[in-house]
Amino acid sequence: MIRTSLARALAAALPALAWAAPSHAGIEDYRFELVQDEAPVGDAVIAVRLIDTRSGQPVTDAVIFARRLDMAPDAMEEMATKVAQVPSTEPGIYRFKAHLGMQGRWRLSLAAKVQGEAGTVEDKLIVQAGR
Repeated sequence: MIRTSLARALAAALPALAWAAPSHAGIEDYRFELVQDEAPVGDAVIAVRLIDTRSGQPVTDAVIFARRLDMAPDAMEEMATKVAQVPSTEPGIYRFKAHLGMQGRWRLSLAAKVQGEAGTVEDKLIVQAGR
């Protein structure tokens, strides 16, 4: 009788305990941000940080596997340029070299995997070229 009552009490308490347990990070807890939102026309290096929004700390071990740079913000999505990741001297900063062929707004689209997290961090950042 005592075992049955204890089992019922535990069964009733488990959903409440699961709800009260601390949540794990989700892929939505990460975001990219530009180090500088302007770049020169011509050859440029664009630097971004990947931030853990829960702590505000940069993520240093992400693998960026997709990147695209185009002029979609200025209604010229077909105006795209090659983007190459280059080494960075600062932890948590990811650098990309590209040729910005004209003045205007360029959209940098990125996708990354963060160690220990399921899913993909995806973001689109706007860089202003020239002025």
